[in-house]
Formats: sequence, C-alpha cells, structure tokens
Amino acid sequence: MTLFRHSAIGFAELTLDGSLAARIAEQMRHHTGRRVAPAEVRSWERSLPILAQDLVQAGLDQVEVLVEHHLPLTSKRADVILAGRHPRTGGPSYVVVELKQWSRAVAWQDDRELVLIDGFPRDPRLHPVAQVRGYCDYLADFTRFLDGDDDALAGAAYLHNANSETAVKDLFEYPQDQRGRLFIGARRSEFTDFLRERLDPGVPGGPYADQLIQSAVAPSKQLLAVAADEVQRREQFVLVAEQKLAHSVVLHEVDRARRGDQKAIVLVTGGPGSGKSVIALSLFGELSRRGRSVLHATGSRSFTQTLRKVAGHRQPRVQRMFKYFNQFMDAEPNDLDVLILDEAHRIRETSVDRYTKAEFRTGRPQIDELIAAARVPVFLLDEHQVVKPGELGTAADIERYAAALGLDVHRIDLDAQFRCGGSEEYVQWVLRLLGLGDGEPVAWRGDPSFEVVIADTAAAMEAMLREKADAGYGARMAAGYCWPWSDPRADQTLVHDVRIDDWSRPWNLKGDRKIGDAPPAALWATDPNGFGQVGCVYTAQGFEYDWSGVILGPDLVWRDDRFVTVRDANKDPAFRNRKTVDDLTFDRLVRNTYKVLLTRGMVGTVLYSTDRETRDALQRLVAGDLVHI
Repeated sequence: MTLFRHSAIGFAELTLDGSLAARIAEQMRHHTGRRVAPAEVRSWERSLPILAQDLVQAGLDQVEVLVEHHLPLTSKRADVILAGRHPRTGGPSYVVVELKQWSRAVAWQDDRELVLIDGFPRDPRLHPVAQVRGYCDYLADFTRFLDGDDDALAGAAYLHNANSETAVKDLFEYPQDQRGRLFIGARRSEFTDFLRERLDPGVPGGPYADQLIQSAVAPSKQLLAVAADEVQRREQFVLVAEQKLAHSVVLHEVDRARRGDQKAIVLVTGGPGSGKSVIALSLFGELSRRGRSVLHATGSRSFTQTLRKVAGHRQPRVQRMFKYFNQFMDAEPNDLDVLILDEAHRIRETSVDRYTKAEFRTGRPQIDELIAAARVPVFLLDEHQVVKPGELGTAADIERYAAALGLDVHRIDLDAQFRCGGSEEYVQWVLRLLGLGDGEPVAWRGDPSFEVVIADTAAAMEAMLREKADAGYGARMAAGYCWPWSDPRADQTLVHDVRIDDWSRPWNLKGDRKIGDAPPAALWATDPNGFGQVGCVYTAQGFEYDWSGVILGPDLVWRDDRFVTVRDANKDPAFRNRKTVDDLTFDRLVRNTYKVLLTRGMVGTVLYSTDRETRDALQRLVAGDLVHI
C-alpha cells in the first residue's frame, strides 16, 4: 500500500500549492484510522518539496513517485520510492529514498554504523545508509517480482539540509554501495546525477510502479524455520530500521565493554511481531561467529525447548546455549560477554522454586542475577504480554534497577509490525478491543494484508482452520484457561476437557513426552500434529502461525459496549489465590492473555466466543459473513 502516488510533475505541483502534506495525512487517516503526528506532517512539508524540485531539475518529470510506501508483511514504510525504466538495462528500476532533515551528524563513539544528531546527544541513530540499504534488501527478499533482478533496486539516503560537508564528514566513512548511497544538500548535483543513472527521463513510470505494487509477496521467513542456519552458519534475516539499530547498539556495547572493562544494558521493547526474537537470534548468531561468550535465555519452557530442538538441531553444544531465566543464580559476575534475555516480560521476582537448593534461597531478585551475569545484558520485552502472577519484566523495572546500580541503559522501542500480516491496524484494534490501548473499541475497518473472521460455533472455527491447514497453511486453536485440564488416561488417550455444546477437544499436553500423535507441550505450536489440541497462552506465547483460531472463554465477555472479566469462570491455578492476585491484577492479566492469543496469526484470525452476547457484539464490530456449519 502506498499512501500517495503521482507522477513527478504532478507531485511537484502539489508541493507548490502546499496541499501535499494534508493529502498524505488524509490518506493515512483513511487507510489506518489514526491521525498523523504533527512532527510527521512537518517532515513531509519540509522534505518533499525539496525532492520534488530535484526531480524536476533532473528532467525526471514522468517518473512515478510513491510516498510512504508500505513494505510487504510489515508496518514499516519507506519515505519515497521512485519508479521508472532503467536507462541502461531497459528493465524496471526503483530508487528507495530515505529523507533526513539532519544538518549535522557525527559517529557515535567511533562506531560508523551509529550516529548522533543535534538535539539528541545520548540517543544514537542508525546510519541512514544502513537504514535505506535495509529497506532495499527487505524489498528484494519479499517482493516476488524483484526476485533475481539485482540491478532493479537502488537506495539513497538524502540529507537535504546538510549544507556543509564538514558537518557530516563522519557519515561518509560508512561503506556505500548500489543499495545504500549517501547524498547531502551541499552536493545536490550528485544526487540528481545518481537519479538520472537509474531512471530514464523520457519514459512514464506508472506501469513500473504498478508492477511493484501488484507483485505477489513471497512468504515471510518464519522465525524458527531458519533458526538453525541463523545460529549455526550465517545470518538469515534482514533487519530494518529500529531492528538494525538495536542490533548495532548491542554489538557496539559489546566491543566497548571488552575494550574498557565496562558494563551497559540494552533494552528493546516492542509489541507482538515487532521482531524482538528475530533480533535475539540474529545477535546470537553474529556474536557466536565473532567468538564472543553469549547465551540466550527465556522464561518460557515452550520457547526454550523449541529453540533447542530447531536451532540446535543435532548439536548438543548449541542446545546448551539456550537457558532459562532461573539458571543464573550461581553465575560468576560478568562471566559472559552478552546474555540475550528474550521474552523478558516473563522475568519473575526471584528464581526460587521448589527444587532450589537451600544455599540459593536468599531472596535475591532474578533481575539482579541476570544483570550481573554479563557485561551486556540485552532485555527484549512486551509489557502487554505479562500474563502470569509474579512476572514483573517491565521497562520501568529494568530502568529503575539499572539506575540503582549506576548502569547506563540504551533503550530502543520497535514500532514496526511483522506479525499479523504486518498489520499495525489489527494490533491497535486488538488493544482497543481489550481495553489495553488508548480509545474505546472500534469496528474493524479491514486490512488487505490481514483477515479477521467471526465464527458462530467452535466447530465452524475448527472447520475453517482445517481447510487452511489442508491448503498448506499453519493453523492452531487456542483458548482462555476456562476448562479443567486432565492428565492423559491410563490407555494414553487424551481427555476432551474443552467442551462447548456438542463440540470438544483436548488441551495440548502438559509434559515433555509425546503421547500418540500429540506432540509434547513445548512443540505444540510448531509440530503439525499440534492442530488436534487446544493450546493455552503458555504454549502459544512467543510463537506464530499463519491462521490463529481463538476461543474467548466465559472469563472475558462483552457487556455494556466493552469487555469485562469474570473471575469465577477462569480455571487457571495461578489465579486461585485472591490474596496474592487481586481482582485488578486478574483483570489485567486476563486481558493480556487474550491479547497474546489474538496476535499469533500471520495471515488471519478466527474468533469464537462461548457467550452469545459477545459473539453478537463481535459480529457487529467485524463486518463480513458469519462462519458457521
């Protein structure tokens, strides 16, 4: 999706009458339902007219200009893509342009990939060449039309306000190539020369823009499908924007810690599908290849065991590098270069459990153990995924504890969305629906990259998911913890605990042993045989699949135009004690639970509620045919 599209001459005319920024903002509101921040409008007003002048002066009047182009399968947008015919090859040619208003920039502590700009002396930014190169590489990976055509894409970072080469001289030390060139306002002619080398001035760019926009999208590289290569051999993922920034900041701090015997914390926050685990595995692989001492840890048994199985396939040494948060009680201080703490929202108050030796029952906070274990602890978290009592991994907790220790914290907030078809609109809709975001629940406006369906019965939901699975998609059913959970029978058959009218299915297995065709709990989300059971939040969290079926149980129902929680309907043993889990905490955790379940899908979500009034409300909120049998 592109927010605004026009020929270069028409684009230039709209910048002259001052209406362009308002038109783009209106398109943003129409397509996403959200208003544009004033800072973004000012950026368009200041940068786009300069680009328009350059295009006209270069004689590229007929080139097609795509403003705020939505990259496939993510919510990230490229500032501008110029589309036309390549003057040398005669084939399609696209120039991705990253516009920056910076007038001064310096390398951050001699790291060429990270820069500091005026007004933000402590917050490093990703080098704009690295940023635009990442966009080009991402387009090449996920736009099927471009597959194999290396000459079709080019990238330009344009600092149009940089009128002094001296003020940005550090930036020119960063390597450049076809997909990442740096241009500044002091040498505008170089920018226009570059554009003429890539785009034929005499050929309309419209048909080439159509080819890009209408291209089929290659399937997303599922996180776990390439984890083995990522960890054991080479980098598989293309990191973009803030993802790449987080990756670079960690590598910078690791080198700095080793040189200067220093310690720092990197904190990466982001919603579901923003790429936290991709960053974690990419860092893990890169640091391992560099010979740094690095371990990966989570608080999720399912996630850790799956990574051991997939990323450490037939490699016991690699499998041992995936740990749990409670395995660092006796770690030597700063023994590791890096400790990557994925799903850090699952950090607990202490690591003590019933198996803990008496010598370690000291009451030491788990967060203290994790920070102490490495020179550079890296926390990756989503505060809205805290679903269990005793979990306290929030950005505020980590920053507060770091301040008490006198440690620097570098925080990077990921704003991109890669799960849910890259639909930022769907994630925001879920947050508002569940009362976790700003604003009241609203109707689902639809998004061509993600589908939302309401089922009238549990059987209808399962039937639709089965069709998707038979067509080659990954599909799972999950539910709120509103039914009892039995152990397998003596004859190794599963009890159908989840009963709704005349439909019933078993929960996923509790343990680590396969029973019949049913996979162990840790592999429910990734083993194809997991489809026959209903998953819970503890087995779904951290994973993704193409189609997600979610059963809203009687613990979350729609009353008086909003969702309310019903404590007595919930069967989770973790919530039984009202003294340790008060009603407000229960309410927050149940809403977070459904938020996790509703954001597992990559292609679509099918919702079913056991409550008729809730189903009716969902049907009003989500236009479309009601799925039934």
